[in-house]
Amino acid sequence: MAIVMIESDEQIRSTYFLMKQLRPHLEEATYVSRVKEQQSSYGYKLIALMDDEGIARAAAGYRICESLAWGRHVYVDDLITDEATRSRGYAKQLFDWLEEETSKQQCTALHLDSGYQRHDAHRFYLNCGMRIICHHFEKMYK
Repeated sequence: MAIVMIESDEQIRSTYFLMKQLRPHLEEATYVSRVKEQQSSYGYKLIALMDDEGIARAAAGYRICESLAWGRHVYVDDLITDEATRSRGYAKQLFDWLEEETSKQQCTALHLDSGYQRHDAHRFYLNCGMRIICHHFEKMYK
């Protein structure tokens, strides 16, 4: 197993089946272009834990951000382990890598949002030393 920075179209395409599990609204036909747009416009980085056969078993998308509220920080947009291979420590390997990246990038914190219904994910984040610090509100427009 190795954690790989995902950059090429082929690599991005190989993570679609994972990301679709987390983001069911994604469409395969536009997935690569959407990731590329996030990368070029917002500094989105995508990493994946690849097995020995080159299959992505877990993936994480993140950005280096700065805000008045949190200072310089890593924001994790996406963190997913293939539902068929959960509970094997794959998410922990990615989380540990993200913590190292937070330090390397001289960030003061690592942040993420998690859907209220994702209780297993919440337990994982709490076990990793994260705290629940706020509520996230949304108002949808067309």
